[in-house]
Amino acid sequence: MALINPYIHFNGNAEEAFTFYKSVFGGTFRKIMRYGDLSSPEHPIPDTDAKRIMHIALPIGQNTVLLGSDVMQVMGNVNENDNRNSIAITANSRDEADKLFTGLSKGGKIEMLLSDGPLGSYFGMFADQYGVQWMVNFDPKA
Repeated sequence: MALINPYIHFNGNAEEAFTFYKSVFGGTFRKIMRYGDLSSPEHPIPDTDAKRIMHIALPIGQNTVLLGSDVMQVMGNVNENDNRNSIAITANSRDEADKLFTGLSKGGKIEMLLSDGPLGSYFGMFADQYGVQWMVNFDPKA
């Protein structure tokens, strides 16, 4: 069965917020990636976004991971009261990721098709027909 975890979007203060959450929940960050880590000549990242958090993960308890990222400035800011959160699904297989993505995105708006990403995971994003933001991920190395 797939795992579901909260995913919070920030306007440049994800690291500060997650440091605070870590002080409350304890633990250690499982992963911290910055947009600049993926910069390349083919896909340059603006200096204003290079140090922003692309992905951060803080395990909480046995099966929950609090996830988050900053929105790149070139994409605009997150409305503080709308579309700030996503539901992140960690699938157990590529087939399960496909099934969940196809089923939940029906009638919605696909933002990023499921595809193999630069870090080795199979990932996609969409808003369902009710406007709920979803992220589906399968990482064969996890």
